[in-house]
Parts: sequence; structure tokens; C-alpha cells
Amino acid sequence: MRTIKRLNKLRYYFFTAISILLLALIFNFSFTKTDGFLILNQFHPVWLDIFFKYITNLGDGLISILAATILISLQKKKKAMAVALAYIYSGLLIQIAKRIFHLPRPKYFFEQTLFPYTHFVEGVSTHNQNSFPSGHTASAFALATVLVLVFKKKKISFCCLSFAFLIGYSRIYLAQHFLIDVFFGAITGIICAIVSYHQVYDLKLFRSAKLNKRYKQLKIASRPTAI
Repeated sequence: MRTIKRLNKLRYYFFTAISILLLALIFNFSFTKTDGFLILNQFHPVWLDIFFKYITNLGDGLISILAATILISLQKKKKAMAVALAYIYSGLLIQIAKRIFHLPRPKYFFEQTLFPYTHFVEGVSTHNQNSFPSGHTASAFALATVLVLVFKKKKISFCCLSFAFLIGYSRIYLAQHFLIDVFFGAITGIICAIVSYHQVYDLKLFRSAKLNKRYKQLKIASRPTAI
């Protein structure tokens, strides 16, 4: 199966991603929600405020749409389809989960628990509800993972993984999410990327009707004729 071979070939990417996420999960359960959040938000220089304020926007779904559009313009339709599906699947799952769990975001959580957290980056709108899981993180990991899968190059693995983790951490830094939100967002993005790649490249569910017809003709032609 093509997907299994690709996962094995890119095991460095997936091993690194899963290892970091497992460490994050251990960290999450080693501290209370508030303590864990504060440990991850100890360092707040102005330049990092500005950096994360803008870098977090790369986790917006529009970036995945832009990537798919660029791939289509370059005649990379299968790659574009994989990117689009990964974004759609992750987006749907995240929105469903948000409405099921309906957990408070950091600002509202601290207000309810009367904890005096005050570092909110100027110019960043904070919300009250639907914290779990992180949509920006899911979108970033879906895009990063599917790009690594479709381009078959280990060279871009580090850049894609760094990009995804930066987006994930930016959500905590900007007080938009807790670590557990980011963790499940990342897992969702990775799984959706693998599923979309499998559908496009293994199952070929989205092959055009013309190609399907040609495939059937070749299959019939290759059959041995009865004597």
C-alpha cells in the first residue's frame, strides 16, 4: 500500500511529531490547567508578542485554500485535492468537537476561576468559548503533514514540522488555547492528512470519470481472450 510505504519513508517526520506530542501530553497531566499554562507563558518580550501575533495567522484555513489553489495552477491536481481534503476533514472534525465539548478559552477560564492573568497581546481578539480543540493547530498540522506526504521529500519535513509546532504554540502564547487543545488539534490534523492522502493516492476516489473509463478499457483489453 502506497500510504504505508510513504509513512515508513517519512518515519523521521512522524516519529518526531508524535514524540513531541507525547511529551506535551505528559506535561499536560503533570500540572493543573492553570499551572501548565503559566509555565508555557513565562517569557513575553515585545518582539515575541509581535512575532506570534502574525505567525498565528498562518494557521488560518485560508492558507490551506491558498496552497491548494497554487497547486492547481501548477497542474498538481492530486496534490491540491489532498491538501483540500485534509483541510476540510480537519475543519469539520474540529467544529463538531468544539460544539460537543464547548470548553472555555483561557481568558474566560481565568475570569471564572478568579485568577489574575493579565498578559494579553494587544490587537489580538480573544474569545470565551469553544477552546477544545484548536482549529488553527489542526489546520497547520494537516497542511504540514499532507505537504510532506505528497512531495516525498525529507528535506521539507523539518520546515513543515517547525511551522506546525510554531502555530500550535502561538495559540497558547496568545492565550487563545490551552495545551490540551493544541495537542488534540495536532493529532486531528495529522490523522486527516494521512486519510486524505490515502483516499487520493491509494483509493483514487477522486479520479476523473475520463480516467476511470480509460482504466476500465485497459483492464478489459488486457484480459486473455477465450479460445
